[in-house]
Amino acid sequence: MAGHSKWSNIKHRKGAQDAKRGKLFQKLARQIFVAAKQGDPDPEMNPDLRLAIEKARSNNMPKDNIDRAVKKAKGDVGGNEYEDVVYEGYGPGGVAVMVNVLTDNKNRTAPEVRHAFSKHGGNLGENGCVSFMFDRKGFITIDRSATEVEEDDIMLEAIEAGADELETTDDFFEIYTEPENFQNVKHALEAYPVQTAEVTMIPQTYTPLEEEETVEQMLKLIDMLEDNDDVQDIWHNLDADQEVLEKLT
Repeated sequence: MAGHSKWSNIKHRKGAQDAKRGKLFQKLARQIFVAAKQGDPDPEMNPDLRLAIEKARSNNMPKDNIDRAVKKAKGDVGGNEYEDVVYEGYGPGGVAVMVNVLTDNKNRTAPEVRHAFSKHGGNLGENGCVSFMFDRKGFITIDRSATEVEEDDIMLEAIEAGADELETTDDFFEIYTEPENFQNVKHALEAYPVQTAEVTMIPQTYTPLEEEETVEQMLKLIDMLEDNDDVQDIWHNLDADQEVLEKLT
């Protein structure tokens, strides 16, 4: 049954925020650098690097930028050492928030993340305080307006390739997979107008915010975190009315 998708609304807003191309490319380059440095520099042999490169390409990052990040990792002996850290906490109204960072200095990054939470009505918590509310999943969306494929047909293809489930909204087919099956499903659906394809954290439940002021405060928290160069991904379970989101963004 087609309808409202909380997850799509969140992702589409994030896509609009990611229009800050310079900062986005810098973050994507760091992800590629770390994946290439910590594993095989050949993306065919390094799943993390392959995902990082695919994410960069999906955001229209120039090939030269991608190649430069990989080459830098190959030659960066004794250079910057980045650590992958996830901070957890609650935003205004009790929204669960996870912040994934790549940092070369946790003593700098942790206070900055904590300040963002406290400034906008939230609080940073201990590891594990909200992560149990999320599942790591492959997530693929297909634009319904750009294809005439029927729901049953695309569901059959996705399930045969290893997908767990498909949901249909007004605008998209949303496919969910286990992380290990993500590449197979993505490859099987390449002929369709894929809008989003990533391994991410999917909320099990959502926290509704009805007051416009509280929603605005939550969006300001997201904005402040996104402006931090160390922050790579922000996952949350905000559920807000689409009209309110569009008004505030």
